[in-house]
Amino acid sequence: MGRVKPNIGRLKSDIEEISTFIDKTKLGHTRRSFTEEYKQARMWLRGKMEEVGLKTSIDAAANIIGRLSGSDDNLKPIMLGSHTDTVENGGMYDGTIGVLGGIEVVRVLKENGITLRHSLEIVDFTSEEPSEFGLSTIGSKGMVGELSEEMLQRKDNLGRVLSEAIDDLGGNYKAIKRLARKKGDVTLYLELHNELGPVLDNKRCPLGVVTGIVGIHRYKVLVEGESNHAGTTPMNMRYDALAFTSELILKLQGLCRERNSYDIVGTVGKLKVEPNASNVIPGKCEFEFEVRALKNEVIYEIVSEFIEEAEKLSKEENINIKFDNISKSSSVIINEDISGVLKDSCDKVAESMYLPSGAGHDANHINNIAPVGMIFVPSKDGKSHCPEEYTSYEEIEVGVTALIQSLISFDENLK
Repeated sequence: MGRVKPNIGRLKSDIEEISTFIDKTKLGHTRRSFTEEYKQARMWLRGKMEEVGLKTSIDAAANIIGRLSGSDDNLKPIMLGSHTDTVENGGMYDGTIGVLGGIEVVRVLKENGITLRHSLEIVDFTSEEPSEFGLSTIGSKGMVGELSEEMLQRKDNLGRVLSEAIDDLGGNYKAIKRLARKKGDVTLYLELHNELGPVLDNKRCPLGVVTGIVGIHRYKVLVEGESNHAGTTPMNMRYDALAFTSELILKLQGLCRERNSYDIVGTVGKLKVEPNASNVIPGKCEFEFEVRALKNEVIYEIVSEFIEEAEKLSKEENINIKFDNISKSSSVIINEDISGVLKDSCDKVAESMYLPSGAGHDANHINNIAPVGMIFVPSKDGKSHCPEEYTSYEEIEVGVTALIQSLISFDENLK
């Protein structure tokens, strides 16, 4: 069979249309999960799925699923997916090209008279990005039964409860555990994504085959010192929560740098200071940190050492500290048989290379029920999670073509 290609003009139109469902008071493309813009985009997306002949549904975790029946009912489905929510002030390609690219795959299959043996599911996973509930990858966690009762009862800054927010999107939080998919319920999960990093763009390589996806452990930390007058309190009589927090941030940086490995990173990206006044010693700080690595044991080592040193330091300086584990996702090493087929398929379309993913994805959780594989396309200048994020439509076309080629190959050979 000759190579089949997407209609890039049609895909461009879809990407630009969904990009209108954003919070226009923010920079870039802001479509946060559980917002009105997100709901409108989901309605549009479900209509687009039905327009191409997919049978749509919303599962218990509020994931939107479009299904195309295959010729063999005895085979479990192949799943293509990603997400359509964004970070605040984000870009218009992160996640979106994977979902809309999946819909374009269905169009191409139909136009070329190709019937897959496996049924095909196109999934828009709920809230892949970190949400106002302090959780990311909510939909994929829910699909595989990893949303705990504690997670479902978390509240955002508006007082909304996650369980109610899921139901508001059409889900059914009470049925999440009962309806969770089990190992073997899906034959294979594939995802097309922009790299969100600089490697492909720097090497002028149009396609990346992902070899592994980092695990991420994320914590919220509460530091309580004592507020006091900034001018009258001597330096040796202070319990400065912000100064202590600053020590901890540098401590985390040092622990990650000591490993001297490009895939190990630690970040404090959220910080709240009280009372946040120029002439008052900070009495309370709340911050969130995360550690990412390709080896789960390395993440545990760094986090354990950081917590141990932070608690020891808190006793020495008489400052209270409390750790709350927000979420954990395990790292994934892609099966070499899967990555090998992806590499062969990509090479038939354009030059490709192997590379790891420093970002987490819904694939981290779907890996618990099925083999996973990912194809990357370049991100210009390595920019992501910002308005400058950009992948050309020519690069997206190459990526979708490689996705089609890979899907057909897997469908022919997997049981």
